[in-house]
Amino acid sequence: MERALAKAGDAVTMVLVEGPSDQIALETAAVGRGRDLEAERVVIVPIGGAHAIGRFLAGLGPPGTRVRLGGLCDLDEEEIFRRAMVANRVGSPRTRADMEHLGFFVCVNDLEDELIRAVGSAETEALFDSHGDLRSFRSLQSQPAWRGREPEAQIRRFLGSGARRKFRYARLLVEAALGRDRLPRPLDALLAAV
Repeated sequence: MERALAKAGDAVTMVLVEGPSDQIALETAAVGRGRDLEAERVVIVPIGGAHAIGRFLAGLGPPGTRVRLGGLCDLDEEEIFRRAMVANRVGSPRTRADMEHLGFFVCVNDLEDELIRAVGSAETEALFDSHGDLRSFRSLQSQPAWRGREPEAQIRRFLGSGARRKFRYARLLVEAALGRDRLPRPLDALLAAV
């Protein structure tokens, strides 16, 4: 976050995302689409969770003095983002379409869910295998709480557990989605908007 904020003073566009895995995914998608966000002066800032959005928007100053904004959030945080946007006079979004018009996009249910659907559970398991994580994933699947559950739910849980796994697979899953020309709509639309 500090590195992104250090670049913010020179930014033309600032994209606010919930965390570092979102930043990694968006930066990877940009490279895959042939974009050089640094040269375009687009800065992606992980804000440390959805509840920080209001503080970040307030810190950007009054409307008219701000850089162009965009953002990405999970479905469960959509209303938090919407209220913060209204409170900080970013706009008056009443619907998701209104939010998108203002450059803010919602992942259903979250970015990992979007990426798993784009790549597919079998292909995601193949990624686990090629990166030495399939055995650990199978171990999670055999746990009583996860046995028999949908593969997508197991994969989401696996990505969220373990040190830095979510960060590594954010890049790998985006690369796989790009390779199949199935980049999730929120990432693709956000890149097109900034």
